[in-house]
Amino acid sequence: MTDKHLSSQFDSELNQVSARVMELGGLVEAQIRQAIAALAQFSTEAVDQVEQMERRVNTMEVEIDHELTTIIARRQPTARDLRLLMAFSKATANLERMGDEATRMARMCRAIIDSGAARALPTGDLRMAADLASGLLRKALDAFARLDTKAALAILREDDLIDEEFDGFVRKLITYMMEDPRTISPSLDLLFLAKAIERIGDHSKNVAELIIYLVEGRDVRHQALHEIESALS
Repeated sequence: MTDKHLSSQFDSELNQVSARVMELGGLVEAQIRQAIAALAQFSTEAVDQVEQMERRVNTMEVEIDHELTTIIARRQPTARDLRLLMAFSKATANLERMGDEATRMARMCRAIIDSGAARALPTGDLRMAADLASGLLRKALDAFARLDTKAALAILREDDLIDEEFDGFVRKLITYMMEDPRTISPSLDLLFLAKAIERIGDHSKNVAELIIYLVEGRDVRHQALHEIESALS
């Protein structure tokens, strides 16, 4: 994903850290899949696996941050190279936060399983939203590896779908709680789980915005989607 430099060692360092970021993304994606499995199968074993992967995610984030700091101090990059390294850093931070959300999902799943009321609640809708979020992360990683701004724009649009799923799910949970007060406690657990899924989508959106920042050299975080599309067309 990087241009060639006069120093082949610099190229090697950039490619190495790029590979590490992609590896971290793959690990976080696996975390999310296991969290979904925990909910789908009411599996405490899947919860345990998510928590084990969380330790590896945290370790990798620290290692990548150290690599980036070392490269910046040694190479003193300018212009696009500096943007690239900053994008790596921000992408790593977003991936680590997605891992945190996956861990929260898993722990909420454990609470829901322990409550014994999960099967009476609309967990199927939540699994669909989680699949959307997991797929969005996969697309964001692919777009980031290729610096594909068109794919990044598609990710920004798709994140809106996850937000709509979240809003619809909240309305459904409110109906369940009104009809049967006994479902209030597990419904609140599901609500927190749904919020974690929405945040995973938001972090994938952040990664997509980093692609545009890296390629175009401007921050689009506070621009409306139609403005971004017009600017890139």
